Amino acid sequence: MTKTASTGKATAALKLDAHAAKGPKAGRKSGSGIQVIARAASILRSLENEKDGLSLGQIANRVDLPRSTIQRIVNALTEENLLIRATPNARVKLGPSILRLAANTDFDFAAHVRPHLETLAQRTGETVDLSIQRGDKMVFIDQITANHRLSAVSAVGKSFHMFSSAHGKAALALLEEDEIRRLLAGSLAKKTANTITNVSDLITQLAKTRKTQIAIDNEEHTQGICAIGTAFRDPLGRVFAVSVPVPTIRFVKSKKLIIQALTDLRENLLPSLAD
Repeated sequence: MTKTASTGKATAALKLDAHAAKGPKAGRKSGSGIQVIARAASILRSLENEKDGLSLGQIANRVDLPRSTIQRIVNALTEENLLIRATPNARVKLGPSILRLAANTDFDFAAHVRPHLETLAQRTGETVDLSIQRGDKMVFIDQITANHRLSAVSAVGKSFHMFSSAHGKAALALLEEDEIRRLLAGSLAKKTANTITNVSDLITQLAKTRKTQIAIDNEEHTQGICAIGTAFRDPLGRVFAVSVPVPTIRFVKSKKLIIQALTDLRENLLPSLAD
């Protein structure tokens, strides 16, 4: 079969599905090409991280569509190599075409979040740091420095232990407990009088952080410096954190403002990171 014939067959299958039986999620997009695209996208997302693939029935359950509809769309996606047959028993998984498309994607998170960092710096009047998780540490990759004569500034490229920093604890709160214990095994060295050096105690604190999405470093990494941070994953699954370090002498006065500003940053940024 030529590529032209293959493409024509796939397109015909997708057009046919535009008039197919509708599942509970069809709703507003009924009968439109947009509906077909949305269904195809749902099927592709259902196969994320499924190295062994899924059966058509499993996909149907995940996306809440009739199996017959799944069959038509899967056939069309397979024709385009966006899906491939994983096993003889009808499982399918993401194919080479979609993997090539993903490999060509260069999502520059630092550039994407920079306007939000600038707004945060303006609102708080403090230094703002952006960091990324690298193993059991957080590494600064961008920064906006404050104009205060006394301010907390660490160089871009500097790494911090996760357990003793606001950005690190915010990032840890995104992880499962088993992963946290693996990352922190044998690494909780006391840095200041306030450093939490017991993993179980830290995990208890992280449970509270998950509820607020805000982590606080109360002079746990550096004496005389406090910080507040929040963390999130980018569309590629990487863990980033935004943090605001503050000299302790200004912390009590500015704490409430910084927490609110970070909360607003999350609300404004997260919609653009959604799948």
